[in-house]
Formats: sequence, structure tokens, C-alpha cells
Amino acid sequence: MSRPFLWFVKISGLPVQHFYYKKKIYTENGDKSLRKIKGGALIVSNHTSIYDYPLIMYAFLPRTLHTLVAEVIYQKNALLAWLVKHIGGIRVDRADYDFAFMSEMVSYLRKGHVGLVFPESRLPQEGETDLLPFKPSYVMMALEADVPIIPVYTNGVYGKSKKEKKTTAKLMIGKPIYLSDLIDREKSEKENIEFINDYVKNRIRELAFSQ
Repeated sequence: MSRPFLWFVKISGLPVQHFYYKKKIYTENGDKSLRKIKGGALIVSNHTSIYDYPLIMYAFLPRTLHTLVAEVIYQKNALLAWLVKHIGGIRVDRADYDFAFMSEMVSYLRKGHVGLVFPESRLPQEGETDLLPFKPSYVMMALEADVPIIPVYTNGVYGKSKKEKKTTAKLMIGKPIYLSDLIDREKSEKENIEFINDYVKNRIRELAFSQ
């Protein structure tokens, strides 16, 4: 990752994202401090579009987001692969069952960096309106790195159509989830991970209704 290049991308993209997104950033209970992440944390969001990442990046502008990115994005073309790598992308090779991405993310989180994960792992298809199943690997990464999870919901409304005026991209940021508060010592590791995974998914669903 190149920090100078990343900041060049952020600054040069500010006018574009402002007019394209027409975004509104909300915080749970109106707590604006939720946009100021201190130390390591893992942002977990629903996934609606490839535009989710830039929206979240500009919502937490001062912080560098290390984002899990599927191999299909890297395979589109060499320029896109280079760009994703230099703005903090962590490649996930799902077909090869290569879990090196987890160790890489944990390493960043332990150093006080911020990660971003879309646990649905794919974009919704036509007719799919509810959240897709969450892959629980992000829970294991947050537990191993001992960092809180920041739940985020986006409405996935980007750009404009010929029939509509400019639409508004809405992002709701929830209160940090401290996983140590959710661990039940009488349950197995698998049971705890499944419980936390369901808890985080439900929190994100609740954020959708609080906008």
C-alpha cells in the first residue's frame, strides 16, 4: 500500500464523490464521535455495490481502511488490481481456500489499523432484499486481534436514473461492539462465534431501520 498515493486518490476524488453520492452520514443516537475511530477496529457492513467501499472510505476519511477484496476484482484488469493493492486492499482467494488474508488483516488490526469487511461476500441478486448470510471469518479476526467491531449499514443508493432526481446515499454508523462482552465462557468457541455473527448481523439490520 502507498500512503501518498492513497491520499492523492482521496483528495482528488472528494469533488467527484460529493456530487455523485449526495451522501448523508448518520450516527447512532446522533453520536458524531462514532466517525472518529481511535486505534484498531474492524468495520463490518452490508454489501450492495462496488461503490460501498468509497462511500465508507469517505465517511472515515482520516483513517486508512484495509479492505478484504475478492479475487474477481483483481482479475478484471491489471490497472484495477494495481489500484486496489495500493489503496489498502487485501486479496481473498476464495476458490483456493487460501486463508492468508485473515493473518494479514489481524496483523494490521493489532498494529492499530482499521479494517473493512463485507461478510455477505457477494452482491445481492435481483429479488434479494434481506441481508445475505454472513461468513463468520471476520468474527475470528476481530477476536484474535482483540478489536471492536463497528457495524455499518448503507442503503446502496448511488448516482441517479433518468426517471429520478439525484438520489441520496445514506450510511448509518453504529456503536462499537466489544466482543468480550458477548463471550459466554460456558459455550464452545464455535457457539460463541455463531452467536456473535448473528448478533452483528442483527445490529446492522437494526441500523437499516434507524435512518
